[in-house]
Amino acid sequence: MTRNQLVTAIRSKGSYLCVGLDPDPEKLPRHLRDQFGGTVADLDRANLADLDRATLADLVFEFNRQIIDATQEHCVAYKINTAFYEALGAKGWEAMERTVNYIPATHFRIADAKRGDIGNTSSQYARAFFEVMPFDAITVAPYMGWDSVRPFLEYKDKWTIVLGLTSNPGAADFEGQRMERMERKEIHLYEQVLATAAAWGTPDNLMFVIGATQADSFERVRRLTPDHFYLVPGIGAQGGSLEEISKKAMNKDVGLLVNASRAVIYASDGEDFAGAAGKAAAAYRSEMRAFLE
Repeated sequence: MTRNQLVTAIRSKGSYLCVGLDPDPEKLPRHLRDQFGGTVADLDRANLADLDRATLADLVFEFNRQIIDATQEHCVAYKINTAFYEALGAKGWEAMERTVNYIPATHFRIADAKRGDIGNTSSQYARAFFEVMPFDAITVAPYMGWDSVRPFLEYKDKWTIVLGLTSNPGAADFEGQRMERMERKEIHLYEQVLATAAAWGTPDNLMFVIGATQADSFERVRRLTPDHFYLVPGIGAQGGSLEEISKKAMNKDVGLLVNASRAVIYASDGEDFAGAAGKAAAAYRSEMRAFLE
């Protein structure tokens, strides 16, 4: 998906919502577990272990399918956190592939895989997510430098999403540390990452992950990367403010994909889970429309 296509989708839909498809089998609705695994007496891990991985993978896909059907009208992107699928082994990978193929091509499809390794290894990661599976983007860790990221950027109309300033408490351990450059001006490590990584690609193929809980830093981040899109996790369950992020970080092309996972997909654990997810996504879209006007 090109930048123009993404911006057009955002403008026409009045939404920059990304729905995170992070299905934890322990949190899936009881009636679905019963449907796929017989009677599941409790909701703990021990009971789920009694289900074979193929059944769990089918359960995960069915959950995703209903969430996608209920939310696609209100969002422009979906983010698949690969860890939730890898935990189910080979069948989990099949569920992930089925899920990404089910997502309409009109929507931006993100593999939240946080890959990053030496060039020839990254080339294989890029092939897996951009050729074998039809993802539009992948999250990567920039710690190993430009040659670990370049293989992803070589794909036409695909996006590399570099970890910039994340929403987790541990971001302060490295990303938030101050460092002194040669001209004696102190900057944060995440600022160096943004400034350096921005030169590896262009605003047409490179985004940054900027956590919604880092709202105080968004104006500084936007000054460093005025034209880039940001993937923004941390809205909803993690407490980030959609209003604050939208006012501080939106650019002329919107420049934001705000992700909500648990707040949408677990809006209900009953038989109405899909409808509740749709209502939660619609509420985010309604709020976003106001900021787009």
